[in-house]
Amino acid sequence: MKNKITPETSDSILIEHYLDGNEIALEYIINKHQQKIFNFIYSKVHDRDISEDIFQETFIKVIKTLKNGVYNEEGKFLPWVMRISHNLVIDFFRKNNRIKTINSKEEIDIFQFISDGSPNAESVLINDQIIKDIQKLIQELPDDQKEVLVMRLYRDMSFKEIAENTKVSINTALGRMRYAIINLRKLIKENNIFLTTK
Repeated sequence: MKNKITPETSDSILIEHYLDGNEIALEYIINKHQQKIFNFIYSKVHDRDISEDIFQETFIKVIKTLKNGVYNEEGKFLPWVMRISHNLVIDFFRKNNRIKTINSKEEIDIFQFISDGSPNAESVLINDQIIKDIQKLIQELPDDQKEVLVMRLYRDMSFKEIAENTKVSINTALGRMRYAIINLRKLIKENNIFLTTK
């Protein structure tokens, strides 16, 4: 068995423990770097909610990369995470410089669509119907995924607040949200709901 870890344990050791199934190790890493990463993102987008979303998306990518075993440990964990967040900031500006459209890519942003208020009356009616359809599908999700999704989407809670309220780690809350989105995409496809107003 490996030595006990603490919040002061080096990133490389914490990653090792996380990959061995120790969820606390990831919490330590997130807590250790969150202020620096969040401040970096905020300095670029100047919006707390958007910064929080990009921060959360950063760690979803970090978790995915670690779990897929494609992270190369070179003692440079923080610069690597900062690079991910920087790329997500660039993606954010790139998306927002275009007209808001919904595409069929795998990374479709269901929640951006739900919150998109269009002034066109016909579009609003279509949007309302799609929102109702999606809300019905949300009810079909497993309870733990539905709970996180509802807290994030309708109560505008941060993942830290969700983790505290559901008494799970931030990593677990992020994971549940990720699976909720994956399952919701499947349900949307199965039910032939088209996320477009054109």
